[in-house]
Amino acid sequence: MVGINIFGFGIALIMTVALMPVFIPLLKRMKFGQSIREEGPESHLKKTGTPTMGGLVFLISIILTVLLVAAFNGELTTQVVILLIVLFGYGLIGFLDDFIKVVLKRNLGLTSLQKLLGQIVIAVLSFFLLRANGFDTALGIPFTDASIELGWIYVLFIVFWLVGFSNAVNLTDGLDGLVAGTASIAFAAFGILAIIQQETGIALFTFAVAGGLLGFLVFNKYPAKVFMGDTGSLALGGALAMVSILLKQELLLLLIGLVFVIETASVILQVGSFKLRKKRIFKMSPIHHHFELSGWSEWKVVTVFWGVGLISAAIAVLLEVM
Repeated sequence: MVGINIFGFGIALIMTVALMPVFIPLLKRMKFGQSIREEGPESHLKKTGTPTMGGLVFLISIILTVLLVAAFNGELTTQVVILLIVLFGYGLIGFLDDFIKVVLKRNLGLTSLQKLLGQIVIAVLSFFLLRANGFDTALGIPFTDASIELGWIYVLFIVFWLVGFSNAVNLTDGLDGLVAGTASIAFAAFGILAIIQQETGIALFTFAVAGGLLGFLVFNKYPAKVFMGDTGSLALGGALAMVSILLKQELLLLLIGLVFVIETASVILQVGSFKLRKKRIFKMSPIHHHFELSGWSEWKVVTVFWGVGLISAAIAVLLEVM
């Protein structure tokens, strides 16, 4: 089982590293450059024009790797298919959003309602696919054997979880290498739990994602040569949430994905505080911008956040297996 995961990890990594040097010049020729928000940190204006939609490369690498390795090893299960549907579906929503921003020059991309409806449709489809295969609708309680049976209410949880974490990862994707690093850590942590649970197909998927992301990080680390765009970040968040659901470790994602939770909470607190008190809590949200404006270098913010993600994921895995 470990050999399959290493194989999947390696193929996705190598494929991404091999394809990216071909893809980046193509994006430049097609003028698929990132537009930087004027209200963001001034230091980010120099990133204007950096190729975006790089998430396409690691998504292609991950999907091909999982399909080939899973089919060859007889692990192309319903669970793996659902993970691929979520990854592809949320990636497609992100791609359309990026395409409208970059090609059609509408900086806001899809409307919030359009993105939300697309995310909900994929989440509901996933629920019915799970129910058709007798999936357990009880919500697991971390570090215990207890669970709460939700029945058909579980569909609301799946919608909330997938939509919430896809947008949380999207919010976090604001600094070079930040999401590529934190997401690879989170997927690897769930991969370890999948191995412990002997869920071979899910483990293969998680390590293939980790491999694809580390291959992407070669080109996305500071100073980034390419950005993943919503194409990558929405897909990663949705897939990460679905992995936690399939492993019945739903709430453990709050600790394994602590960086994403903190980033989202900072935005909610900032908006709430300004509306209620007309005062800001942070210099800018999401919180990674607050640290930038406090004098931290972009690389320092990213590496500290990687460290937080690694520590929180390690604690979650250790407490779960003890």
